[in-house]
Amino acid sequence: MHFFDNLATLPPWWMMAVGVFLLAGMVKGVVGLGLPTVAMGLLALRMPPAEAAALLIIPSLVTNLWQMRPWSMLGGVFDRMWPMQAGICAGTALGAFLIGAPAGAWAHVALGVALVVYAGWALSGAQWHVSPGTERWMGPLMGAVTGGVTAGTGVFVVPAVPYLQALGMQRDALIQTMGLCFTVSTLALAAGLAWNGSFSAGDVGWSAALLIPALCGMQAGTWLRSRLSPVWFRRCLMVGLMLLGASMIAR
Repeated sequence: MHFFDNLATLPPWWMMAVGVFLLAGMVKGVVGLGLPTVAMGLLALRMPPAEAAALLIIPSLVTNLWQMRPWSMLGGVFDRMWPMQAGICAGTALGAFLIGAPAGAWAHVALGVALVVYAGWALSGAQWHVSPGTERWMGPLMGAVTGGVTAGTGVFVVPAVPYLQALGMQRDALIQTMGLCFTVSTLALAAGLAWNGSFSAGDVGWSAALLIPALCGMQAGTWLRSRLSPVWFRRCLMVGLMLLGASMIAR
C-alpha cells in the first residue's frame, strides 16, 4: 500500500518516530553526527531493527548529502577515501548476504553492543593516530568492518568515526569526510535491506515523511549549538547511548 493511502490510518509507532527523528536531528545539528545512532537506538525499543533501519534511510541520506558540502572539495576527499568506501560497500553486501536484515533478539543485542562500544570510546577520550602508510591498508579494512556492523545493526559509526578521527584531519574536512562515509553506508544499507525484502516502496514513503522532523530537529540543533557547550552535550548524549545499549543487551 502506498504512503498516501495510509495517511488516514497512521501506524501506531508514528508519533514516537516523529519525536525520535526530531531528537536525532537536533543531536546531529549540535554535534555533526548521531542521527542514525540515536534513531536506531530509540526506534528499536518499539519495532524490529530492520523496520527501524528502513525508516532511517531517507533522513540519513539527505542530511548526510547536505553534510558533504562544499561540493568543490569533495573530489579530493573521494580520491583519498575511496578505498574505505569500497570496503564499506563490500562489508555491507557480505553482511546482508550472510546474516540477512537485522531481526530477532540477536539484532537487539548487536545494536546494544555497538551503542556501548561507540559511547565508551567517545567517553574514554582515547587518542589514536593512523600514519599515511598504515592508512593504505587500514582504510579498506575499517570500511569492511563498518559495513558488517551496518548490515547487522543499522548503525554505521563503529569503527568508522574513531578511525576517521585518527587520521588527523582539520575539523571541516573531518565533517565532510564523515558525510561521505555516512552517505555511502546509507546507500549500502538500503541496498542490503532491499536485497532481503526489508525496504519497499511503502517504506520509502514513510521514511521520506520522517525527513521533515529530522530537518526541523537539525535546524533547532544548529540554533542550540551556539548556546550550549558541544562537549558537555556530547558527553550527556554518549552516557545516554551507553545506558540505552546496556538496557538492550540486558533485555
